Amino acid sequence: MTIAELSAKTLDWKRSAFWLVLGTICFQIAYGCRFTNAGLFILGYVISLVQLTNQPTVRRAFYWGLATGFLCAAPQLFFFWKIFGIAAVVLWLVFAFWIGLFVAVSCGCLRRWGKVKAMWLLPIIWTGVEYFRSELYYLRFSWLNIGYACQFPFGMYGVGFFIFALVVFLMYARLIKINFIEAILIFALILWFARLVLLPVLGGTYRPPVTPLAITGIQMEFPSAGILPRALDKAFNQNTNAEVFVLSEYTLDGGVPDALKDWCRRHSRYLVVGGKDWVTNDVYYNTAFVVGTNGDIVFKQAKQVPIQFFHDGLPAPEQKVWNSPWGKIGICICYDLSYTRVTDELVRQGAKLLIVPTMDVSEWGRHQHDLHARVAPVRAAEYGIPIFRLASSGISQAVNGQGDVLAQTAFDNPAEILSAKCYLPGRGTLPLDRLLAPICVVLTGIIMVLLLFLVLREKFCARKAVCEKRAGDNEENRSPAAKSPDKPGEF
Repeated sequence: MTIAELSAKTLDWKRSAFWLVLGTICFQIAYGCRFTNAGLFILGYVISLVQLTNQPTVRRAFYWGLATGFLCAAPQLFFFWKIFGIAAVVLWLVFAFWIGLFVAVSCGCLRRWGKVKAMWLLPIIWTGVEYFRSELYYLRFSWLNIGYACQFPFGMYGVGFFIFALVVFLMYARLIKINFIEAILIFALILWFARLVLLPVLGGTYRPPVTPLAITGIQMEFPSAGILPRALDKAFNQNTNAEVFVLSEYTLDGGVPDALKDWCRRHSRYLVVGGKDWVTNDVYYNTAFVVGTNGDIVFKQAKQVPIQFFHDGLPAPEQKVWNSPWGKIGICICYDLSYTRVTDELVRQGAKLLIVPTMDVSEWGRHQHDLHARVAPVRAAEYGIPIFRLASSGISQAVNGQGDVLAQTAFDNPAEILSAKCYLPGRGTLPLDRLLAPICVVLTGIIMVLLLFLVLREKFCARKAVCEKRAGDNEENRSPAAKSPDKPGEF
């Protein structure tokens, strides 16, 4: 397909506006509605983005993608306004930039190589852009990914790759002389092969539970140190079989006080509690302490990725798992659970359970808590291990290795107690997309460099041709040297 043929079928502004509106509505339903299977509306969002790539220029494609990303992000991340004020607009635009970049690069591929060739690149470009903006650069932010809307057994980045591949294939199947029914059958075969052959070998499939562990947590937001032993006594009286108790991130303004150590010693129970491990008077590590049954600190883990623009401590110098009596347990703090590069390392070290002390301030609103609550079920299903996430003001969750929420607390309900029996599997595994996503980042970078090189080369050649033409014109227009007429008497 030539560029001229492609340009003749590009979208005008009315059809572009239609796909922008449709994509935005589908995205808001997928992330804003609570009815069952609302996440499947993310397909409409993906279809709209693919349609928006069909623009006459790359610049216009970027602007349409930027507008779509902004309209998707602003309503879902409106709580940013409560935290950052007018600067929230900049953060919404940062999210939107990556959507615009995907649409622009995809448009460049379509115009350069045609739909038949470029259609295979769109899932790669999406996965590369999504993984980079979620995990690799300074303002990394993984929320609002496709993987959090649709929980499928491919890993959160593999879900985005698969859905884009499905949509692109179905939309462009006619260009490679495959009808709709044949396309459905081919993808059904691919899905069956991935589910029954690849995933048991390489994917994060569910493992049979082996070891039971009863855990209890109490959600409290910035409690005074004096009430903690009484709150733990109340939770213990209601759950005498619980062997580990959990309090949220930043429960303590320093290390573990003697009162909590005495409580663990008196009841012969373990306690995981968030506090500050001070380095100097104003520098600290945001840390989860594990107090043993003898009252000693048996393990501690600092936050791996402190939140940007917050006074959230230093990054953890190392990552280790707690060798508990029930097996290896990984501890990550709050938003660390959103970074697969953090949680992957815990699973690699053999973690069979993740305990996640979390600080979600109540004034940020219900929707922020709802969005954060999407992370734990996806992460548990990816690794096939349970997760116990204790938030300061909700929504606290106990999730099994299949991603099912066994128990959870309500938003903004202080002193609510979360109790569950978690069954630890023999081991957890990493999903297949942990290899796929970095490869897509590299390939996307190569595609972008190649497109830029081709554009610059064309501009250089065009400028060179213009210069040569001007030089030729000047040569032709230059008058021949006037010759002097013959003088009389000269030979």
